Amino acid sequence: MDLKIVTGMSGAGKTNFVQVLEDMGYYCVDNLPPNLFSKFVELILQVQSDYDKVALVADVRGGKFFQDVTRVLQELKNKGLKYEIIFLEASDDILVRRFKETRRRHPLAYKRGLLEGIQEERQRLAGIRGQADVIIDSSGLRVQDFKEHAAALLTQGQTGERLQVRVLSFGFKYGLPIDVDLVMDVRFLPNPFYLPELKPLCGQDAPVRDFVLERPVTQSFLQKYTALLQELLPLYLAEGKQYLAIGIGCTGGRHRSVAIAEELGRRLLAAGLPDGISVRVGHRDLNK
Repeated sequence: MDLKIVTGMSGAGKTNFVQVLEDMGYYCVDNLPPNLFSKFVELILQVQSDYDKVALVADVRGGKFFQDVTRVLQELKNKGLKYEIIFLEASDDILVRRFKETRRRHPLAYKRGLLEGIQEERQRLAGIRGQADVIIDSSGLRVQDFKEHAAALLTQGQTGERLQVRVLSFGFKYGLPIDVDLVMDVRFLPNPFYLPELKPLCGQDAPVRDFVLERPVTQSFLQKYTALLQELLPLYLAEGKQYLAIGIGCTGGRHRSVAIAEELGRRLLAAGLPDGISVRVGHRDLNK
């Protein structure tokens, strides 16, 4: 059985993630008390031919029942049942904005403020977050971009992929992405933002791309950084790492980081990496 345990912060996108799972044929159960995990899995195993992909969603909505999640997961492991924990999160400011826009009440904000409820939830989830196999940060992602990112993670390995590399541009002014493994700061490059004719454009537009990439310092950096990643990625693959996120940051996440992320992704794809390594490029703050 392909068993996934989905948890994380309220408002981080669990509902959208479950929709992706259901589209991929998973039998999903939302807000199941962890104490029922074992019995439910045993029931599913009796009809395994019909339900070979299962996802159980549990979070702080379960109240006192959720306090047993760590013990229950250990019991599943002791029984020889394999599972993958997927944890969804987002920054505090993003979560506050989402709850205000949807006018839904946070499950821990009944007797306290919204931000206090979010911070309390983050503390309660710290333990299971530390056990997570995959952490997905939905901050700054539109619903469709989030679903595409989630689908890419879920299909990893089904097409021969064993290490999925994601090159993600971002703006430091909006904070570091939570789920990146490596961060490269490209604010040492000249900033197109200060040229009136380039300011309204982005790093995907040819004038900005040429402004950033044609400089000798940029070419030298890209050559050395690409060579470094060519050496590192096979080592990550051999170590068994399945997902590697490389953050490329500039001030606002629209010009330099976008151009560099696009070019870095192109160079890695053209570098002849070992089989099993895929490379995708994304942009967190491009539309801000």
